[in-house]
Amino acid sequence: MGKLTGKTALITGAASGMGKAMAILFAGEGAAVMVSDVNEADLQVLVLQLKTSGAQVTGKACNMAHENDVKQLIESTVSHYGTLDILVNNAGIMDDFMPTEEVSTELWNKVMGININGPFFACRAALPHMLKQQGGSIINIASVGGLFGSRAGVAYTASKHALIGLTKNIGFMYAQKGIRCNAIAPGAVNTNIGKNMQPNAFGYEKAVSGSSNLPRVGSPEEIATVALFLASHESSFVNGAVITADGGWTAY
Repeated sequence: MGKLTGKTALITGAASGMGKAMAILFAGEGAAVMVSDVNEADLQVLVLQLKTSGAQVTGKACNMAHENDVKQLIESTVSHYGTLDILVNNAGIMDDFMPTEEVSTELWNKVMGININGPFFACRAALPHMLKQQGGSIINIASVGGLFGSRAGVAYTASKHALIGLTKNIGFMYAQKGIRCNAIAPGAVNTNIGKNMQPNAFGYEKAVSGSSNLPRVGSPEEIATVALFLASHESSFVNGAVITADGGWTAY
């Protein structure tokens, strides 16, 4: 307990799944938490839950694909808490397993807007504050789909590869400024990210062709504990890294 006492954390995509688990864990470890999600109703349920438990929490709806929304989210966090020590770019969407020749420009832009543009907007807006305070930890939630080519469609795969590139560049560029940037690459985790998917038959068949090697599905709480490690001082020498959390799936 208390690993994040005195710290302020902003978590996107926090209304459900891994983001929600991180918000609960971080608050329990003493952090003041700003939670954000495009689903405002579920977000307010989380805020009430955390406040009832005694946590210091604020919620703000945000569409991560909209630059001004993201900028206002960062500014609101700093304005409310006076600092921003931990940024978790968790919000993300899938792509219906669409292969390249069937991806519409609309779907491509939607996936890229949330999965890579959003984290970029957030990092760009957060870094001046972290530079001013001479420290900070950025955690990007990537995917094993960002390490390999066979876990989703082309848009999701490209976006998560790009997110890992963003992570490594920021980690290297700002290392001597006291700012760390790392990524988590989860495998199959029990969340609702695929709730409204309409999978492309060909793309889905190809993407799940290696699923027989999946040892098990993980829980959001298991990913949250990895995020806590990266957010805390315990990972002070970990920077520009990608931690795979997939139960051994990609070790095959």
